[in-house]
Order: sequence, then C-alpha cells, then structure tokens
Amino acid sequence: MESIFKERRISQMDLQKVYFWTNTIKDWKHLLKPDKYKELIIETLEKLAQRGLIEVYAFVIMPNHLHIVWKLNKLNGKEKPHASFNKETAHYIVKDLKINHPAVLDFFNEQTKERSYRIWQRDPMAIEMDNTRKVEQKIEYIHNNPLNERWNLAKRPEEYYWSSAAFYESGNSSFSFLTHYREYFG
Repeated sequence: MESIFKERRISQMDLQKVYFWTNTIKDWKHLLKPDKYKELIIETLEKLAQRGLIEVYAFVIMPNHLHIVWKLNKLNGKEKPHASFNKETAHYIVKDLKINHPAVLDFFNEQTKERSYRIWQRDPMAIEMDNTRKVEQKIEYIHNNPLNERWNLAKRPEEYYWSSAAFYESGNSSFSFLTHYREYFG
C-alpha cells in the first residue's frame, strides 16, 4: 500500500514547498531536555524566519527530537535553511558541552573529515505537505506528541510551552516566528 505522504531525502527538499520535518539527536540521547538547548532552537528558528529563509507553521521540541512544519523560502548563501539550522544549533551545543558538560560531549564524538562531533542524526525525515488534510494531520500529531504516554510532558497540548499548540488554541504565542498554516494552504 502506498503511503499518502511523500517522504524525501532531506538533500532533495525543494524551496517554496512545505515539509513535515523530523530531526533527531544522535543515538536518541535526551540532549534537548535542558531549556537552554530548546531556547537555542527557538532563537535559531526566529533568526532564520526574520531573514526570510523559512516560514514555520508548527513545531514541537521533545527531549531527543523535534518536529517542524515549515517552508524553506530561499538559500542561506549556498546552503538550504535546514542545513543552516543544523549547523548553527550543533555548533552552539558543542560549544556549551565543551565548557559545561565535557563528559556528555564524548557521546557525540565523530572523527571524520567533515566534523569532530555529530549532534543531529544523519538524514532527518522530510515529508512534503501538499494539501490541507495532510498538514492538519501532522500539526495535530506534533501538538499531541508531548502528551504521549512515553513522554507525559503535559496534560493538554497548549500546556506544553515548547510547541506551537498554544498559538493554534488561543492565538497567543511567545514565538514571534510562527505563521498560521492557513496563510499557505488557504
């Protein structure tokens, strides 16, 4: 049976299309548990959105992964915005771990030509969102993720701070980079 979602390799993500994107910490380590790393993710999304590189329609930051529904608008120099996101967040996490948690940094050691450490797993998942039904299904999934029995981070989606659920529930949000998905899908 063919999936209703078109999954693509992250390197093939096209500009001007909306994707449900999942990025996971290497080896599923719970590195994103501290708020300082969640704040770094928020700051990076905000910076990319302010520069017009992305539009973020929904997100959730979990202890070891994140989900985003976003549109990649234009290149950041020669690289796509998701690569800029990964590079910037990984750089600052490694910098913080070197100073404050050197023993934890050892879990992310990867001596290759490209890097000494790997924070994000290779090949994040990207699924193209090409209609309202698909995007609404993924946004509901994102907002309910913190309620999952495995995580039990909140009782209701809008109670979990590190998510766009409150934006859709009440219209209020601490996250200025959010855009309502209806602005794209009508």
